[in-house]
Amino acid sequence: MAVSSPRDKYSAVWLIFFMLGLGTLLPWNFFMTATMYFTSRLKDSSLVDSSANQTEAAGEHRSVLEAKFNNVMTLCAMLPLLLCTCLNSFLLSLVPQRVRVMGSLLVIMFVFIVTAIIVKIPMEPLPFFSVTMVKIVIINSFGAILQGSLFGMAGLLPASYTTPIMSGQGLAGSFAAFAMICAITSGSELRDAAFGYFITACAVIFLSALSYILLPKMEFFQFYQEKNRRQRSNEEPNSISLMNGESTDAADAADAAAEQPKQQNVSMMRIFKKIWLLALLVCFTFTVTIGTFPAITADTKSTLADGGSWELYFIPVSCFLLFNLCDWGGRSLTAVCMWPGKDSAILPVSIVCRVVFVPLFMLCNVQPRLHLPIFFHHDGFFIVFMILFAFSNGYLASLCMCYGPKNVLPHEAETAGSIMAFFLSLGLALGAAISFIFRALV
Repeated sequence: MAVSSPRDKYSAVWLIFFMLGLGTLLPWNFFMTATMYFTSRLKDSSLVDSSANQTEAAGEHRSVLEAKFNNVMTLCAMLPLLLCTCLNSFLLSLVPQRVRVMGSLLVIMFVFIVTAIIVKIPMEPLPFFSVTMVKIVIINSFGAILQGSLFGMAGLLPASYTTPIMSGQGLAGSFAAFAMICAITSGSELRDAAFGYFITACAVIFLSALSYILLPKMEFFQFYQEKNRRQRSNEEPNSISLMNGESTDAADAADAAAEQPKQQNVSMMRIFKKIWLLALLVCFTFTVTIGTFPAITADTKSTLADGGSWELYFIPVSCFLLFNLCDWGGRSLTAVCMWPGKDSAILPVSIVCRVVFVPLFMLCNVQPRLHLPIFFHHDGFFIVFMILFAFSNGYLASLCMCYGPKNVLPHEAETAGSIMAFFLSLGLALGAAISFIFRALV
């Protein structure tokens, strides 16, 4: 007789997954939105000796490290993310879930503590650039392990429990952008504001770790974990007996054990065949997004600015905050609306059509530029493009991530979730690589 699942009291498990989703992307978003702080420390000292002309000189003569920071930062983030998400498929069976999740959160928190300390330590531009990139590699490597584990865990639960992860990840960007705007508004020195900014990140990651500690105590989560264990234990004797040919001979058993990795690979391929289209769609979605944001969008200048406050807030508000709020809105909408369906042709067509945003952003006032003319002069065009670009990214990617684990059998859902997370990371890495080409074309 089927046992009915317990109720998620007070939506506690939903909220914990939301908090863990927040913890997975918060570190990267805090680094990405702190570009003003990082680039200010990469300025060529020979260009900024004269305080009277500091702003003008810095604007006209950016150092090589300052000019390449956004592209190199994105690449250093996305390649480790891809490699470690791939590695996570093997870690799934070798390293306990608790070690993967808690270990990743603690390492990320340690990196942010180090980042906050470095704010107060004087460093030359090149060592500072190198140390920053190493930290970005570390947080995204462990962030990938955390993300893959999280989507795997969510795959065991009902489909709606992928939404809080995607929604939490969307809020991570909004939270980071809002924190940076508050830091600018405070009027503090940039380094003092950055110190408070990174300490805030440490506090949020600490809360994510506390949330995960509570998760195994939840009856709702325990039920689905136990259900998954029972399904796996029922499968294992069947697969062993098939491989052994019902033999109990010790040599045959040894042969069966040797065959298990091969069977696992076949199983993963079988699962991939069921979700390949959704996996490729989520990959393409993020390739377009990361190829454009922030490499092109963060270099867009306001055409209305004449040294006033709007110039100071244009990128933090119109680029980072607006993108993350609309992305979060798109991800969260899947909690109440999941259209089009997983088998509808509208879903792939909508995702492919997003490629139009690449030339649209290129033709905005991106500076410096060498090849393309400026077609969309007014800031309003950039803002409208950003709203549509961000919302479509959040909504369509979240749909794919929700549908993926539900296209397979219940006991295959955790592996399907990990495969989807891998293709999400592949999209991020491809976007990071292609962003160099997109930026060079401008």
